[in-house]
Amino acid sequence: MRYLAFFLIITFFACQNPSTEIKYNNHQMDGNNMKTLGLIGGTSWHSTIDYYRYINESVNEHFGNNTNPPLLVFTMNQAQVHKYQIENNWSGIADMLVEGGKRLQNAGAEKVMFCANTPHKVYEQVQKKLHCPIIHIADATAKKIKKRGIKKIVFLGTKYTMTEDFITKRIANKGIEVLTPKEPEVIEELHRIIIKELTYGKIIPASKKYVLHIIQSFIKQGANGVVLGCTEFPLMIEDHDLQIPIFNTTEIHAKAGVNFILEDLNQK
Repeated sequence: MRYLAFFLIITFFACQNPSTEIKYNNHQMDGNNMKTLGLIGGTSWHSTIDYYRYINESVNEHFGNNTNPPLLVFTMNQAQVHKYQIENNWSGIADMLVEGGKRLQNAGAEKVMFCANTPHKVYEQVQKKLHCPIIHIADATAKKIKKRGIKKIVFLGTKYTMTEDFITKRIANKGIEVLTPKEPEVIEELHRIIIKELTYGKIIPASKKYVLHIIQSFIKQGANGVVLGCTEFPLMIEDHDLQIPIFNTTEIHAKAGVNFILEDLNQK
């Protein structure tokens, strides 16, 4: 009985270990100092899920526990976005993004992100109407490419990102040569795969084979890296599919968001 009483006393004091409590409180304090990020998603919701997952996993890893970041999400109506694209009504898309951005900043977002490449076509137009900054996907991607020492890349995305320079020029301005398909039939087929298949979550083997064939043709032209410039392409193309570095814009952009969320903590 005497030994039992002694054991109970020791157990009681062990459970009251102040260092354990202080460590927990410090994590709580750090979590309270995270910045609030707003995500404008829905284009498509499949890739928005990946954004949400990447950001939460990275913050969990930073804290070494299940601390979650203060994320706010606004989901756009993708069907309406595609309708406006077909009508060449980019002002309508900008208005949708502005609405989402304003809702997020009014809810407390300190920065926002478009969870896709193509909406960045109206980046400047939207940024002028928001108080909070927008984290640009091309800036984050170019920084990653430079860090890897890659000089020449092939960029694949929607027909808008491949035929216009609102993404590729921003990357090229960092001293990186950017190759894109020029054949209309290739551009249209890549766009079709994105819009008709990947945005619905469909991974069709023949389409994957086609995309890999296009990438291989650019490798023969000297490309030593590939930018998956549509946030749906990573649903289909993985690192083990190619012998050259893959720059997954979904993951790269999401990690730029994480850097912002943890900005104050990393400066300590």
